[in-house]
Amino acid sequence: MSRPDGTPAEVMRGLYPFLYDHDHDHDHDGRTDQTTGRTTGRTGLGTAEMEAEAVRSAAEKTGEIVRLRERMGAESAAELAACAEEMAARFAAGGRLFSFGNGGSSTDAQEVATAFLQPCDGPALPALCLTGDVAVVTALSNDVGFEVVFARQLAALGRPGDIAVGLSTSGGSANVVRAFEEAAGRGMLTVGLAGGGGGRLAELAERGVLHYLFVVPSSSVHRIQEAQTTLYHVLRELTWHALGPAPTPRAHSPG
Repeated sequence: MSRPDGTPAEVMRGLYPFLYDHDHDHDHDGRTDQTTGRTTGRTGLGTAEMEAEAVRSAAEKTGEIVRLRERMGAESAAELAACAEEMAARFAAGGRLFSFGNGGSSTDAQEVATAFLQPCDGPALPALCLTGDVAVVTALSNDVGFEVVFARQLAALGRPGDIAVGLSTSGGSANVVRAFEEAAGRGMLTVGLAGGGGGRLAELAERGVLHYLFVVPSSSVHRIQEAQTTLYHVLRELTWHALGPAPTPRAHSPG
C-alpha cells in the first residue's frame, strides 16, 4: 500500500477534511456565505454545530452503557456471585483459567487473563489467553482449521478443575462454541460472555455445556464489549473475595 504524497499535515487534512473545516468560511460549494457569515465547511455543519453533535453523541452513548451496566448488575448479580464462588473453588484446588475470543473479543480475552494473572491488587491467579501464541494459532488455523483453534489448545492443556472463559459479541463464533464443547467434556468450568440474544452460546447453556452465560442485551458491538469489560472485572473481584485474604508469609529469624 503506497503512502499518500505531501507533508504530514497535508496528508491528515486530506484524510480527515472535516477536522479542518473550521479554518475556512465556506458554504457547501466552497464559497464564503455572505448572508450569514457562518462557518459551515463541506459538511454543512459549522464548528459550533459539530461540537454540539459530538457532545450529544457522547452523552447518548454514555447513557446507553450506564443503563446496560445497571441492568446487568440488577439481573446478573446472583449468578455472578455464584460463578465467582465456583471459580474460587477451582483456583483454590489448583485450577487454571483459559480465555479466548476473536477480534475485539480476543483483546478482551487477553485482558481477562492479565486481570487474574497480573492484578493491580489481590492475589495472582494462574491464567492463560489462548490467542497469545501466534505460532500455535496460525499453525492450527492453517493445518487443521480455524474452528478448532481454541479447542485443540484446550485438548492439550486443559484438565478437570480448570476454567474456560470465552467471549463473543454475537455468541455465534464457531471456534468459541467448539472450545466450550471441548472444555465441558474435560470437566472444566465453562463461562461465556455474549451479546444480543446469546446466539449459539445460549444453545450450549440450554444443553448444560455452558455452566454460566452472561448475555449483554444490546445489538451494538461497542456497547456489548464495554459491558463485558465491566462483567469480567466484577467477576475477577468477586472471585478474589471468595478466595479470602492471602496468607501472610512467616517471618524467619536470621540464623
